Amino acid sequence: MTAEDPFLWLEDVEGEAALAWVGERNAETAAALTGDPRFEALRDELREVLDDADRIPYTVRRGVHLYNFWRDADRPKGVWRRTTLEQYRKDDPAWEVLLDVDALAAQEGEEWVWAGARVRYPDHRRALVQLSRGGSDAVVVREFDLAERAFVDGGFEVPEAKTRIGWIDEDTVFLGADLGPGSLTASGYPRTVRRWRRGTPVEDARIVFEAEAADVSAAGWHDPTPGHERDFVSRSTDFFHHELYLLAEGDRLVRIDVPDDAGKYAYRQWLVVTPKTPWLGHPAGSLLAFDFDAFLAGDRTAHVLFAPDERTALAGHSWTRHHLILETLADVSTRIEVLTPGPDGWSRRPLADVPPLSSATVTDTDPDVSDEYFLDVDGYLQPSTLAHGHIGAASEPIKQAPARFDARGLSVRQFFATSADGTQVPYFVIGRPGRDRPGPALLYGYGGFRDQQTPGYSPLTGRAWLARGGTYAVANIRGGSEYGPAWHRAALGANRVRAFEDSAAVAADLTARGITTPGRLGITGASNGGLLMGAMLVRHPELFGAVVAKVPLLDMLRYHHLLAGASWVAEYGDPDSEADRPHLEALSPYHNLSADRPYPPLLLMTSTRDDRVHPGHARKTAARLRELGHRVLFHENTDGGHGGAGDNEQAAVNHALAYTFLWQHLGTGPA
Repeated sequence: MTAEDPFLWLEDVEGEAALAWVGERNAETAAALTGDPRFEALRDELREVLDDADRIPYTVRRGVHLYNFWRDADRPKGVWRRTTLEQYRKDDPAWEVLLDVDALAAQEGEEWVWAGARVRYPDHRRALVQLSRGGSDAVVVREFDLAERAFVDGGFEVPEAKTRIGWIDEDTVFLGADLGPGSLTASGYPRTVRRWRRGTPVEDARIVFEAEAADVSAAGWHDPTPGHERDFVSRSTDFFHHELYLLAEGDRLVRIDVPDDAGKYAYRQWLVVTPKTPWLGHPAGSLLAFDFDAFLAGDRTAHVLFAPDERTALAGHSWTRHHLILETLADVSTRIEVLTPGPDGWSRRPLADVPPLSSATVTDTDPDVSDEYFLDVDGYLQPSTLAHGHIGAASEPIKQAPARFDARGLSVRQFFATSADGTQVPYFVIGRPGRDRPGPALLYGYGGFRDQQTPGYSPLTGRAWLARGGTYAVANIRGGSEYGPAWHRAALGANRVRAFEDSAAVAADLTARGITTPGRLGITGASNGGLLMGAMLVRHPELFGAVVAKVPLLDMLRYHHLLAGASWVAEYGDPDSEADRPHLEALSPYHNLSADRPYPPLLLMTSTRDDRVHPGHARKTAARLRELGHRVLFHENTDGGHGGAGDNEQAAVNHALAYTFLWQHLGTGPA
């Protein structure tokens, strides 16, 4: 297409003409999908799964209480609540409801969506509650009294913005917010960090740190760990690089001399670093611990807590009072260990046995007080089991998620596809092995921002796809970090095509193995995965029978001007750079649509309230395809933010639309 974009008017998110166009497209999609008898059955089944009262209520410990946010059929917007460990052990715990979001929304006439809370330490008496209108990333902040279960009159309150706020003490917070010109970066995130004292005008709050306008964001936080109280500020120069400073006495900045691309933070006496490139003789993807004070004094002696090899990667780690729990991946399956510092270095031992092709995740610990942990283990066909324990003692299953689809006869297998450059790309296949003919299959992919696609139980996929006879596949393509930082770097910038080639290789391998055929293979992805869907559509339409792209990124020449897009330049490249623009134009799905190529059926899904990936990406692509004579379905939810849905009812409808579309096109395709 020409440099002149005829569909720029669709970027006017709430413009009258744009919303009228959205309404017309939504009506077309509803007519095509909701009348299908499969739609209503899918919607009702998926709503049942989403509202399941027997699902595990995961918690966060704060003092003596375990906190949880819960939605179900009776409370679609949800309740913030808490209980004790003694109660939590029971099948039907007694919960103290702190805030009923449904009641609040009705009272105030706002479509509030819960966005979290910062509870004050150590008294746990007050919280900074964050509420989003319709699920957007921007939030309203209000101070909440947990004992009174009410908002605090005259308390801390911040208008709608992509705010960052955290407690320093009972009367002071660190704040980054939209406070007028100069307070935000080009990406729309806070540029300044202020120390704001209760009862004073926020405009008078002292600025303790400023980032540059071209940076992604600035942040400040207080570490209240007893005996190690410290303040820090950081400057994110792009999505993957940040500078860390200790905010010393008199607001003097002391830079922590660690590479900008490394993860880094302080915990008690330790400085913990995860280098993304080789550093001090340690490979990228390591986990290192330094004595914090000694490091500031110039000592670079590192304790190596994890060193990767070509098949392993760091997945995560969590502290307890005296130990560190280490999660690693070996060919995308989880291993989990306990590391303990001692006078002769760090010792290690396994924490738990994890079944093959499964995942284990520490969901919570109590690092200021004890060695308590909660460990969740699940797999594609294995519902979650949540164990509770203390390191050094036996753990016990404390919660068990029910099986929500019939998995009899199904199996999980892992294969490796050979990409265009010879790289072996792992992928999982969940379905019925040994079937006598190819059948409908759905391939999921993401491939960006260091994301890791690990095994996990999805009642939605199980009910809507697997239990109805479909095969599900998940591709661990480059751009993620299943094999550490190098796996991510391999698909950065002009090399983004490696992720596309990996996905195409997996699709071709599914067909070569006789699992499916191109006409019966669907593909789905969201956000950056939506870019992948667009790339598959324009580059490899012959490999697929249907494509579903959710909240997708598709216009790669204007993405940096749309909402949070400027923060992703480090991932994709800068369209305003002469060096980057050619490869961005080549990989931009919006700019490579053609009237002459036959495309598989396409469903584009977005949200008016998505303030991360602009709905204009999906809108303009649908309009362009229609102009070129192609049939495309488009659905835009008016609420939901980047997640696409503000409550379970909306989520069930969205999922039912997508699966109805897939079954329409893949259920009876050529064998």
